[in-house]
Amino acid sequence: MRKALRLVLWIALAAALRSGADEGFGLAYIGPGAGFAFLGSFLTLLSSFVMSLVSLLLWPLRMAWRVIRRRQGFRNARVRRVIFLGLDGLDPRLTEKYLAEGKLPNLAKLRAQGSYHRLRTTFPALSPVAWSTFATGVNPARHNIFDFLNRSLKTYVPELSSARVHPPRRVLRLGPLRIPLSRPWVEMRRKSQPFWKILGEQSIASTIVRVPITFPPERFHGRMLAAMSTPDLRGTQGSFSHFSTRIESAHYESGSRYPLKRAGDCLEGSLEGPEDALHLPFRVVPNGAEPTLEIDGQSFALKPGEYTPWIRVRFRARLGAGVHGIVRFLATEMGPECSLYGTPVQIDPERPALPISHPPFYAAYLAKLLGTYSTLGMAEDTWALNEGVIGEQAFLDQSYSILAEREAMFRNALEKTPRGVVACVFDTSDRVQHMFFRHLEGGGRYANTIEDLYKRMDNLVGLAASHTDPNSVLFVLSDHGFCSFRRSVNLNTWLKENGYLALKDGASESGPYFQGVDWTRTKAYTLGLAGLYLNLKGREAGGMVEPGAEAEALRRELIAKLSGLRDAEHSQECIRTIYATNAIYKGPYLPEAPDFIVGYNDGYRTSWDAAIGKTSARVIEDNPKAWSGDHAVDPHLVPGVLFCNRRVDARDPGIEDLAPTALSLFGLVPPVWMDGKPLPVEVSRHAG
Repeated sequence: MRKALRLVLWIALAAALRSGADEGFGLAYIGPGAGFAFLGSFLTLLSSFVMSLVSLLLWPLRMAWRVIRRRQGFRNARVRRVIFLGLDGLDPRLTEKYLAEGKLPNLAKLRAQGSYHRLRTTFPALSPVAWSTFATGVNPARHNIFDFLNRSLKTYVPELSSARVHPPRRVLRLGPLRIPLSRPWVEMRRKSQPFWKILGEQSIASTIVRVPITFPPERFHGRMLAAMSTPDLRGTQGSFSHFSTRIESAHYESGSRYPLKRAGDCLEGSLEGPEDALHLPFRVVPNGAEPTLEIDGQSFALKPGEYTPWIRVRFRARLGAGVHGIVRFLATEMGPECSLYGTPVQIDPERPALPISHPPFYAAYLAKLLGTYSTLGMAEDTWALNEGVIGEQAFLDQSYSILAEREAMFRNALEKTPRGVVACVFDTSDRVQHMFFRHLEGGGRYANTIEDLYKRMDNLVGLAASHTDPNSVLFVLSDHGFCSFRRSVNLNTWLKENGYLALKDGASESGPYFQGVDWTRTKAYTLGLAGLYLNLKGREAGGMVEPGAEAEALRRELIAKLSGLRDAEHSQECIRTIYATNAIYKGPYLPEAPDFIVGYNDGYRTSWDAAIGKTSARVIEDNPKAWSGDHAVDPHLVPGVLFCNRRVDARDPGIEDLAPTALSLFGLVPPVWMDGKPLPVEVSRHAG
């Protein structure tokens, strides 16, 4: 044993020295003001080797104990496996239409074999809110996710609601250099306990693949690949790159434009990575009809209309450390002028800069087994299409490529998880509807895009159904439905025009993030896709509305004035109802919630400007973007769907009911803090 330990120590030392020479130390940034370090450590590597050795020696005992625990965990189970197939945004009206036309055979079979219901969604009907409720079985005031964005109570600046990356706590400063002495840490802002963690405490394992709001991945008995809110290497939720020989400037909401410079017959550019890392140079070399992209010592053909494969790249930080990522390119213009689109540079699943899976090796395992895949939380680049950087076909090609990656992961999870829970969410159904909803009512090339999308989702149902047996329960669900988004409403502008929001120096418009707002004279403001806030004294830094009677009177006043608000230009109601959250939420995080949820009508949504805290010239105007479908409306208009291969006798099932249902199917009593109730699922066999 002493000789073996000495050998391990020598191997560890050699590996550490080689790693230090190759990687060094470095610092890069992710998110506003938050950094993550790439730090090689001899002690870390040494401890890893020792722990691996100890783990190997204890492996037989651990396996025996695991078998005993697993048998105990399943002793009261009514089923052996529960499968959740999430099809984000699948709309009940369209689903029922295509079912009636015989276009969704697998869903039709599931309905005939078991049951189908419309599924009540959350307030608001937004994916991070609804999927958090799916996981925890509680309302937003118990899990603390109310929108994609919330606001800083000190600065009013919008911030991501679900996760935050913090810099290393210990940093050595040497002049202008900052050398991290500890790792960064990532804060999960969703509260409460997901059902798979509760199951894991009873040794019932789960495989959770790309369920939204799982970044950073939590420790539990099972496997997980994180999804929504997983950032790119630049610390954003997806910033594309647009390279062009054209000299005109361009402003993009979620991307950047860079020059392509001519160098003889070639074109040269550089790819931006994390802050504090050097840009990565590349060049495009003419090669007949198919130019060649040369980057980081690799060459790839630029075929017209085709994306390159995922390219693994390495950025160097100031001290020489390697920051690894993946990116794909698409030549969008080749001729006298040349343009190149680059996807957001994403975390490399084989060498992740931040934790994206549990256990940590699960992300690399999937990449080795299935090939490199997108890791960004919102991987389909809707903003590149919104900004006209890529076309509709390029967006569809990208979306269905990501769908194929996810399908392979789902298939693997079904095959490798014979007992317990398999949960996988597909985002493609949501993203394609967002961008192609306007084609539903018109003709042309993309008139059948959404119908084709639903058929593809039906194929996934067939895949899941093929992996069920008499001891399996399959749920197919969506978190919400869809409406059109033709007109946008800027409530900040309405509040300004009606005396509830004031600007400094008599300005007519404010900048983004409430630049120019006079908080000493502002009573209410809006931010995000559904929330409306009071500027409450003692809560917001510049609050002026007294809590208590004054705040309640203002609540009633705003509800009365905004409910039923009409679009005079189109003679339509643009807001159906304003919901006071203190009447619909219950829980410890109610003080963090918006004071109101705005229930927009079909065809309307909050404006792009209002979502980031900006006032504009008009209250209501046309939505000019490709993003033409949405669900940030009155939740009563956009329920989801729920199919099951078993009979479910429920009158008004809600998405909060799925977590306690999963626990109940495995013989566990749901915790009393769960708002949802187990659905009455007809199960005839015992699966212990």
